[in-house]
Amino acid sequence: MKLGVVILAAGKGTRMRSTLAKVLHPLAGRALLSHVLDAAAALGAARVAVVYGHGGAQVPAAFADRDCDWVEQRERLGTGHAVIQALPRMAAMDRVLVLYGDVPLIEPETLNRLVADSAHTQLGVLTMTLADPSGYGRIVRDKQGHILRIVEQKDASEAELAITEVNTGIIVAELTALADWLGRIGNDNVQREYYLTDVIGLAVADGVEVASCRPERLEEVAGINDRWQLAELERYHQRRLAAALMHDGTTVMDPSRLDIRGTLICERDVVLDVNVIVEGQVRLGAEVRIGPNCLLRDCEIGAGAEVLANSVIEGARVAAGARIGPFARLRPAAEIGERCHIGNFVEIKQARIAADSKVNHLSYIGDAEIGSKVNVGAGTITCNYDGACKHLTRIGDGAFIGSNSALVAPVEIGVDATIGAGSVISRQAPAAQLTLTRAPQVSHPHWQRPRKAAPADRE
Repeated sequence: MKLGVVILAAGKGTRMRSTLAKVLHPLAGRALLSHVLDAAAALGAARVAVVYGHGGAQVPAAFADRDCDWVEQRERLGTGHAVIQALPRMAAMDRVLVLYGDVPLIEPETLNRLVADSAHTQLGVLTMTLADPSGYGRIVRDKQGHILRIVEQKDASEAELAITEVNTGIIVAELTALADWLGRIGNDNVQREYYLTDVIGLAVADGVEVASCRPERLEEVAGINDRWQLAELERYHQRRLAAALMHDGTTVMDPSRLDIRGTLICERDVVLDVNVIVEGQVRLGAEVRIGPNCLLRDCEIGAGAEVLANSVIEGARVAAGARIGPFARLRPAAEIGERCHIGNFVEIKQARIAADSKVNHLSYIGDAEIGSKVNVGAGTITCNYDGACKHLTRIGDGAFIGSNSALVAPVEIGVDATIGAGSVISRQAPAAQLTLTRAPQVSHPHWQRPRKAAPADRE
């Protein structure tokens, strides 16, 4: 059986009050539509078509790397009309599954169950039961429990409004039957739209049994209509991600204050304090500890390392046993060796620092190669940029860089060299020697500090 997937993503999203198409708003760092496309891919769909409208070309442009067909719905005349636009792209399929670009957390397992449970008939629908079904189309069944039709709330009678089983909008159908039913639906309703839900009544009239199943969690089929609903679903999703981490042996100090906006892989006994944000691809080795208010983006941190509070690590690699922060920033291509200390208000960029070295206070290290057991004093700066090009600073093993030094690249500091505090080094500093550029200290015994005139003197 060839399964095709049609994703409806043409909605205007008026209640989002945004120039950005609704399906492009992020959840867990990725566009809503991205989550749905991933679900379709997990099903092994033979073809995926996305129906877009509001936002125009910005929607397909945002997914230029995705293998799917894009179908523009120029006139938005309802969900049935939207699916009709995509049917030509499904010509070689046996069955078609309809999903929604603003229902991001649908699980592939649920969709597989829907497909399997409806394999014996031409139509299956995913339903759910709500304590408050307001706003949803109601599932109308006969006394034997067979589905008869779906009625939208705007068109429902008082008795139908009391029904708590509702339509999620997700259906799977045999292609030829679906095309026939869609060709017969009308728009005789309050909205004057062509409802996809009307195919259920037509199927029943044709003597077709309508299969159904329900998701395990209501959040799977929750749609996003405004920013509050988006925030609620974000927190739900983040708590599930935190729960999965904790189940696998990670300590999350407060599951409600963790944001994973990418992929986080944790080895055993990792500890994540509050307000940690993860973006991109992040891997944490065994017994890593991440302090509060840290941002980790596309980085790898080795076993036993510790990242203290309020630190930012982006595109960097930190080796085992290192200590970073507090208030440290590691920028792309920073490589921190084993047991290194990178302290408060230190910024590292495009630099390799070998094992057991320390840059503990108020320093900038950019475009540098630093050996092992080097001590970089407070306020040290590698002057790597001449206004046009970046240049390299090399510091040999065991060197000691005094506080408030400026190393003007390109420059090399030799093995075991010592740089006196306050120096500006622009030439090679020999190994095992003291190099400094400090001006001679001068005292003026007769100098007097200027003073303000007394009030009487100003009269």
